[in-house]
Amino acid sequence: MQKQENILVFGELLLRFSSAEEQFISKNHTVSLFPGGSEANVTASLSQWNIPCSYVTAAPKNALAASALQTLSDLGADTSKTLIQGSRLGLYFLLSANGLSSGEVVYDRKFSSFSTLVPQTIDWDSLMEGHTWFHFTALTPALNETMAIICKEALIAAKKKGLKISVDLNYRNRLWDYGKQPIEVMPELVQYCDVIMGNIWAANKMLGTAVDPSLDRNTSSEEYFEQAKASAREIFEKFPQCSHLANTFRFMDQAKHNLFYGTYHTRTEHFISDVRETYDVIDRIGSGDAFMAGLIYALIHTNDGQEIINKATNAGYQKLFVKGDFGNGSI
Repeated sequence: MQKQENILVFGELLLRFSSAEEQFISKNHTVSLFPGGSEANVTASLSQWNIPCSYVTAAPKNALAASALQTLSDLGADTSKTLIQGSRLGLYFLLSANGLSSGEVVYDRKFSSFSTLVPQTIDWDSLMEGHTWFHFTALTPALNETMAIICKEALIAAKKKGLKISVDLNYRNRLWDYGKQPIEVMPELVQYCDVIMGNIWAANKMLGTAVDPSLDRNTSSEEYFEQAKASAREIFEKFPQCSHLANTFRFMDQAKHNLFYGTYHTRTEHFISDVRETYDVIDRIGSGDAFMAGLIYALIHTNDGQEIINKATNAGYQKLFVKGDFGNGSI
């Protein structure tokens, strides 16, 4: 029987501008707009899988923000807890076509409604009432020191109320520009987490775990699995609260290629998915978020470690064939 979980997701709602061409500013003016943001992407997937999910963000009172939030609501998410304040949504610009080549991103998130939130203004106890799970990502404390403080407020409240806590160790070096390195911020937040998702390189940057510098694109999945096991053991030792850990391994040889697999670890067992590969990628943005959502979905539905990593990997892989940041419910 399925556990009755109700997920509360906290993060910044973004708008993505991307070109259908390789040159962002071109004479054809073919720029598309999509709602997104890692946490919103997770919310979109979970909602399509009929997992009760509330999305908490801060957004201005305007038609653009309302439309983006309505897109999530239409998928089944509860967006009623949105804080309406400030004057702008965060933006990001994907300079290549759908992330299919370099995937270079320019962020415009400073002074957004979300990034200017102030500590001790969110009533976390009230927001978390009726929820059993809290999810956030490393993208939020990457924005500024104040957001890291707000994350800790949320985590303390979630822990106090007995919620399960998950984190995605999303690492974006362009965001960590306020004088703090991830290793100075993330361990204090991750100590509250029951579920950690990321990859062996993000864990190295954010949690200080070891990673072999000689590993590369040509390293076999078997070798990466051994590295993932070693990284997992370090994380479990450093963070006693954690009981579930997953990694993605994603490699891109050319614009429409993606090789994709994942590993899942408990304190006693280790699992690896099949290696999935395609030369028909449509949009690689959000595949890691779909993997995160698939992991949460699988942990709710089963205790079978192999099934857990298979579902998470398949959710991430299927997102490669869906345009925009949100998945289409494929798992």
